[in-house]
Amino acid sequence: MAVQEARQGARSAAHGGGCTCGDCPHGAREGHRRAVAEFLLKRDEFAAGQGLPAAVAHSASASRQWVSEELTQSAEVVAESGRAEGEAWLARLWPRTPYVLWAGVVALLLVQSLTAIGAGWTNARTAGLLAALVVAGALTAASWFHRARGGVLAPVIGEDNRMSTSRTVGAAWVLFVAYAVLVLTGRLAAASDPAERDALISGLELARGAGVVTVLAVVCGIAVLVRRAVGLRILAQRLQKVQAHRPRAADLLTDDSGRGTFADIQYVGISAVALVFAAVRLARRPDQLPDLPWGLAVLVLISAATYLAGKYAEGGRPVILSVVRAREAGDLDGPIRTGDDIEIRGTGFVPPGAGTADRLSRLVVRIGPVNVHVPLIPVMGGFDNPTDTVLKVPVPADVEPGRVEVQVITAAGVPTNRAEVDIMD
Repeated sequence: MAVQEARQGARSAAHGGGCTCGDCPHGAREGHRRAVAEFLLKRDEFAAGQGLPAAVAHSASASRQWVSEELTQSAEVVAESGRAEGEAWLARLWPRTPYVLWAGVVALLLVQSLTAIGAGWTNARTAGLLAALVVAGALTAASWFHRARGGVLAPVIGEDNRMSTSRTVGAAWVLFVAYAVLVLTGRLAAASDPAERDALISGLELARGAGVVTVLAVVCGIAVLVRRAVGLRILAQRLQKVQAHRPRAADLLTDDSGRGTFADIQYVGISAVALVFAAVRLARRPDQLPDLPWGLAVLVLISAATYLAGKYAEGGRPVILSVVRAREAGDLDGPIRTGDDIEIRGTGFVPPGAGTADRLSRLVVRIGPVNVHVPLIPVMGGFDNPTDTVLKVPVPADVEPGRVEVQVITAAGVPTNRAEVDIMD
């Protein structure tokens, strides 16, 4: 399929993939899809030994360098189209968020109308509907001011252009508590009986909503603390972060590489269950803040502590463990000389989310005073070099014989420790 899309894209020149309108078949999304298909086709052709010019086909090192440069240039095109597609996606997202908000208001009205059959329409239902209108109106106005960053989702998108789990959970609790207070405010405004007004005011006392207030304080504190901790760990080079092309809903449950993480999944799951319980309590008792039982509140606090511990445990600096001479089948054993390939073994060379070709091409190995870009070696379906644990690079002729230091600079800009090797004449 990738080959067919690439060939179709080569025959089509309309718009060139630069248009960003949502309905255009040659828009940013289509342009990015075709750029990816062309890159995959080129990578697999090089992996099969096809497409090499005759001038470099006689030399393994020259052909490898030429292939790496070609793939790097193609990867930059894919990355540029990916960034354009991400910006276009965010621009298309903000008009959809108000639709979702007002659809929620309509759904609330339908539920209230159905449950009012037989029981009758009450002031609590009116207050709940008016509170939903106020919240939806405020979020709609906020989404317009942040229309270039995804509308109402802008506050929960992190600096790495991914959906932030801690901010999303915190924002959900803030909106729920604000909605609950607006419901009580609406009921208080409509109450004419002094005893009813006193009961509504007493419903805001801390003793009634201690559980939900405690949970709100903790999840908001977690959101602020995680942002601070991540920033400090990046500055201290103990955490590697790379930018994503655009945020995705799956970011709430996965790490930067797209793998599901236990800490995030349990935090989102338990918080969602607690929110549903609190919403039911508010519907049943709209005259006070939801009295979240302490058992459920403590469960949310344990979940938040687990999430925070997981954030502190993730990451780590890249490390070089050893540097050896790369040996092909049939080669004689010997010392490392200028022009030989060396194999750098370690861990953390490819940060989470940096597995794309444009990020892999940013890997640099510093051999003495010379910076060597790690060549991309394609295989069917991926790359044989570089990997997260092994890098292969040639020793350039500019490196003087003797003992030199080897250091890896990852795509996130984090340097490894220095390892010493002896280069022979």
